[in-house]
Amino acid sequence: MRISETFYSIQGEGTLTGIPSVFIRTAGCHLRCRWCDSLYASRQARGRERTIDSLVDEVRRYPTRFCVLTGGEPMLAKGIHDLARRLVDGGRHVTIETAATIPPQGVACSLASLSPKLANSTPGMDISVAVRRRHEAQRLQPDVIRDWIDHYDCQLKFVVCSSSDIAEVIDLLDRLDRNITPEKVLLMPEGVDAAAFSKVAAPVIAACKEHGFRFCDRLHIRLYGNRPER
Repeated sequence: MRISETFYSIQGEGTLTGIPSVFIRTAGCHLRCRWCDSLYASRQARGRERTIDSLVDEVRRYPTRFCVLTGGEPMLAKGIHDLARRLVDGGRHVTIETAATIPPQGVACSLASLSPKLANSTPGMDISVAVRRRHEAQRLQPDVIRDWIDHYDCQLKFVVCSSSDIAEVIDLLDRLDRNITPEKVLLMPEGVDAAAFSKVAAPVIAACKEHGFRFCDRLHIRLYGNRPER
């Protein structure tokens, strides 16, 4: 498998915030989000080959049962189904952090952390037209999101850049036509440092209070800053 990095830290986002976890970040992504905070993991060529055995052995060395498969886009990684199955069968709680554009196809998963990409993710004019078009065509796949929701314990995590994004979140939830409890919908202010994060926090908090959604902090950014290994 092409792996960008592995590290042991605390989970900084989502319903498991604060839990010590082993992170396995795969290399490669088919999207090009404007605000991506792990762009270094977007290209497979920047990763290094790791065997599934070596990854499982590394996970076993840490005193936690929680493991996070992230990226890039982990569902693109060759071997992801085998790795996830080995970890789950070994007693690990496995979170898969995915944009939910690729069907799960039965992947072993304890928690699917789905991060559908809103219009705010589309890259700006400094990126080629071809890349922007590809991102826009692929960033949102409602049928795939439904597939994940129907078969897994899920949380839906949305990056919010401004209050106008809230209407897009609500529209998508209506289109999905699934019984998603509000606390499973996480609104996360965009920002790669605490100051930027705080600027967007107020309208996000207001939306959470109005609709019953969960406010999603970025604890790792507050504690360690925006750097690859934490």
